Amino acid sequence: MATFLPLSFMLLHLLQISISAYANTEGDALYALRRAVKDPTNVLQSWDPTLVDPCTWFHVTCDSENRVTRLDLGNAKLSGNLVPELGKLERLEYLELYMNNFVGTIPSELGRLKNLISLDLFHNNLTGFIPPSLSKLSRLRFMRLNGNRLTGRIPRDLTKLPNLKIFDVSSNDLCGTFPTWGSFSKLTEESFKNNPRLEGPELMGSVRYDDSDGN
Repeated sequence: MATFLPLSFMLLHLLQISISAYANTEGDALYALRRAVKDPTNVLQSWDPTLVDPCTWFHVTCDSENRVTRLDLGNAKLSGNLVPELGKLERLEYLELYMNNFVGTIPSELGRLKNLISLDLFHNNLTGFIPPSLSKLSRLRFMRLNGNRLTGRIPRDLTKLPNLKIFDVSSNDLCGTFPTWGSFSKLTEESFKNNPRLEGPELMGSVRYDDSDGN
């Protein structure tokens, strides 16, 4: 005689499978970062890939559904590259990686973090250009990229970020001009200072601009 499980039990089981799958994906993404960096003070020691749930790892915060919402690794003496796998943390709201020695480029995959509120990469050693994909982060309020070695022009689509409150790219090696419209209209020149090749503000419509990287 066939035994039928209650619908509520089946739904709960499917939910548990779904949460576990997300935990595995996010755990793999975070562990990819651990493999890519040097960690002389062992702040990532608890990041054990044999544990299915990364919410038990230090410096990682999760919501009630065990999805990663914060990564707090500021001033952790880490060095190495940021990894594109970080773009898989779909519910991430705070990416705090400031005051380390991260090198290389900012992964364009960070533009997939649609729930991101704060992107703090300041005081590292990052190079390359600011990814235009960051203009997709519609919830973003804080973008601090100051104190790196970023080059190229400031992507104009960043002015369309509706919730942007703080934008700081000072002390880099950016070139061209900076926009003064949209979400940038309330920014001061302090946000752009100490970029020797940055020429100053651009009035909207005065120059046709290419958002590609420039030297």
